[in-house]
Amino acid sequence: MRTPIESGVPDNKQFLHPLMARNYGNWKYHDRPRPGVLHHVAHSGDQIWTVRAGTQRQMDLFTIRKLCDIADEYADGHVRFTIRSNIEYMVSDPARVEPLVEALTSNGFPVGGTGNSVSAIAHTQGWLHCDIPGTDASGAVKALMDDLHAEFIKEDMPNRVHLSTSCCEINCGGQADIAIVVQHTKPPKINHDLVANMCERPTVVARCPVAAIRPAMVNGRPSLEIDESKCMCCGACYPPCPPMQINDPEHSKLAIWVGGKNSNARGKPTFMKMVASGLPNNPPRWPEVSAMVKKILYTYKEDARSWERVSDWIERIGWPAFFEKCDLPFTKYLIDDWRGSRSSLNASTHIRF
Repeated sequence: MRTPIESGVPDNKQFLHPLMARNYGNWKYHDRPRPGVLHHVAHSGDQIWTVRAGTQRQMDLFTIRKLCDIADEYADGHVRFTIRSNIEYMVSDPARVEPLVEALTSNGFPVGGTGNSVSAIAHTQGWLHCDIPGTDASGAVKALMDDLHAEFIKEDMPNRVHLSTSCCEINCGGQADIAIVVQHTKPPKINHDLVANMCERPTVVARCPVAAIRPAMVNGRPSLEIDESKCMCCGACYPPCPPMQINDPEHSKLAIWVGGKNSNARGKPTFMKMVASGLPNNPPRWPEVSAMVKKILYTYKEDARSWERVSDWIERIGWPAFFEKCDLPFTKYLIDDWRGSRSSLNASTHIRF
């Protein structure tokens, strides 16, 4: 017998609800009876209800057991997770929907995140097991979703709103209508005594996207040096070389980006824009970041037309009006003056220079 290949994603069909597996690819229509509940009807006449609840991304054992107990009692043990860390329970009996919603709500798991609502915030691992974090993405998510809980459990937005946070500038959490991204403002500080023992210098040089790092001899030992006129403070050099410390309690800030290709429903691909910079990296509640996100979000809620995503709204009113309506100052730090920006703009089929 051939040895199984222990790689890749397992077949998800073995975990599907039996009714869902039986009607796979044969659905007639779906609707939303209430926020947080999806209702699918198959051509065969079978019906299934999906209840979505918000959870934290990093879970303790107690939370996992609690969620599984709810699944066993109310949903025949059938659950799945979404890409934004929501948990979904599937039931084939409509009488089980409300008891399931009540069980989740009473245990602190809000039901919502469907339709025209603020979805749970996608985020990176932060200090838990990322190797280059400049802040704790999970903490900022918790603080912000506490403030936006009402928008998660209701469907009052013009269209769906995706939020994300990223704990470094490499930005694996910046795909959203509104994104919170760490912003390093100073080049790394190099501990030259440790570079030779801890870093493979060619790897570090190759890692820099703007060719700002080169080998150097410092105090008679092999080390590295940075051309600060080229450095864009991205932090890519820190993972392969921890002595190139870029995190700083004063100079590592947070920035807000909006729009982009993940934020338009019907328009052409667009670029995400930074609209606020230099916000304090101020744990444990990040009040300045929460205030800025809420200012943008509620301006969008009040001014956008039905079904407009954030990027669609901005494209309609224009960037000057966006800054004016959101009462945001436009500073020199928001201008894309990176030396390679011309190449990135030319990567689009819609913009050519």
